[in-house]
Amino acid sequence: MARVLIIEDDKAIAQLEKDYLDINGYDCEIAYDGKSGLSMALSEEYDCIILDIMLPEMDGFEVCTKLRNDKDVPLIMLSAKKDDIDKVRGLGLGADDYMTKPFSPSELVARVKSHIARYERLTGGGKKGVVKDNVLRIRGLEIDRDSRRVFVNGEEKTMPVKEYDLLLYLAENPNRVFSKDQLFDRIWGLDAFGDISTIAVHIRRIREKIENNMDELQYIETVWGVGYRFKG
Repeated sequence: MARVLIIEDDKAIAQLEKDYLDINGYDCEIAYDGKSGLSMALSEEYDCIILDIMLPEMDGFEVCTKLRNDKDVPLIMLSAKKDDIDKVRGLGLGADDYMTKPFSPSELVARVKSHIARYERLTGGGKKGVVKDNVLRIRGLEIDRDSRRVFVNGEEKTMPVKEYDLLLYLAENPNRVFSKDQLFDRIWGLDAFGDISTIAVHIRRIREKIENNMDELQYIETVWGVGYRFKG
């Protein structure tokens, strides 16, 4: 049974989310503030985390930032604010999805199901036992397909699932230009919920981790009006 952590200070909303997820076969736990939610997220294993932005003790942005330093579990951020800046910030910090309150509980369940299923497909369902040398090396950048780890000049860079998958896909297809729509379909899936604007946010985060000089990009370049290309 998949485990879901709900970090939400509004007890009525948290219980509603839990009830809908319980009915659909998920094992849910609730944390009512950011600090305890982060502690639970880091100390236990969850298949998905639902994180509100406005929280006591520690807000959702800080929780997301600290969580992404250690784990790449699917994370859905919730907010009562409709401002795009909050959405862009949340996705930029590593959230996989963003929903604005009020929302349909059924849609939340659908998104949780979609993100968990995709994460399991991308990680092989957590199965172990296959050992092989499968490292992609490009000018100081190393992408280990088996361990899903990324190194730049020997220094490991932490990347959530979709950042890693986006980087790997571009690196495996050098000199080919991809539009945002193509990348979103390939990495998030045709049935995924979300906004293609997340592509630009993820590209920026990847560049910040792998590029030595943001003014002279050596890996991922922008083809204005078209999309992105990995330099072969």
